[in-house]
Amino acid sequence: MLHYKTYELDDPGAPWVVFVHGAGGSSSIWFLQIKEFIRHFNVLLVDLRGHGKSKNNTIAKEARNYDFKDITLDIIEVLDTLNIRDAHFIGISLGTILIRNLSEIAPERVRSMVMGGAIIRLNVRAKVLVALGNLFKRFVPYMWLYSFFAWIIMPSERHKKSRLLFVNEAKKVAQKEFMRWFSLTYELTPLLKYFEEKDTGIPTLYLMGEEDHMFLPAVRHIIARHTNSWLEVIGNSGHVCNVDQPGEFNARAILFLKKMSSADRAGDVPLQFAAG
Repeated sequence: MLHYKTYELDDPGAPWVVFVHGAGGSSSIWFLQIKEFIRHFNVLLVDLRGHGKSKNNTIAKEARNYDFKDITLDIIEVLDTLNIRDAHFIGISLGTILIRNLSEIAPERVRSMVMGGAIIRLNVRAKVLVALGNLFKRFVPYMWLYSFFAWIIMPSERHKKSRLLFVNEAKKVAQKEFMRWFSLTYELTPLLKYFEEKDTGIPTLYLMGEEDHMFLPAVRHIIARHTNSWLEVIGNSGHVCNVDQPGEFNARAILFLKKMSSADRAGDVPLQFAAG
């Protein structure tokens, strides 16, 4: 099972918030969120398969090659172990894909979703990067590939902190594990197309950096088509907006989750959300 850590309030009715990191990261990338969120919610942090403190977990031989469904089921297994019936989910980058997939597999477990640096669609540049990565992944050291990708996605000097954080975390991932995760890119295009076409109706807040030029345009497009979806753009921020502008990220996400929790208690379906 995945490594996880929990923070629980004394309030038995406090809702759970589950944080899901992206590829190459670990639960440590949420270090700028924990202090604020544990004041309001029960918090669950997970390290995805092969990442962080989950990298030494025993995985059955037949499960060494896995897909997005397998990784999503890992998260559900932790929820079941902790008897968490449902929760709000917060993801960053590829973690948003796993949360969206979880909302397909077990929609009753997802109260709302906060998608930071959401990956909704691969634009031409992203598809070229993935193709080049798959072409050279067996010939080029994986950290060269990861560092190059990180620089393309987070090119600004202002993104240096988040870029270095992800690169340093990726160094802790074994090369074989990195190859397995990179193989998941073959699934991305059809999976994302399906997600774009199907509206779950689950309340979803997209928190995107204004400088996340690779993924922000697709999010602007999808919120016009999906119900109960809202976009908040964070200034002076790139793809990893929870690190670039943690204060803004925390305030907007907490406000949203509080409103969604209040709506749940009242038995209402929220019809609008406005930050601020």
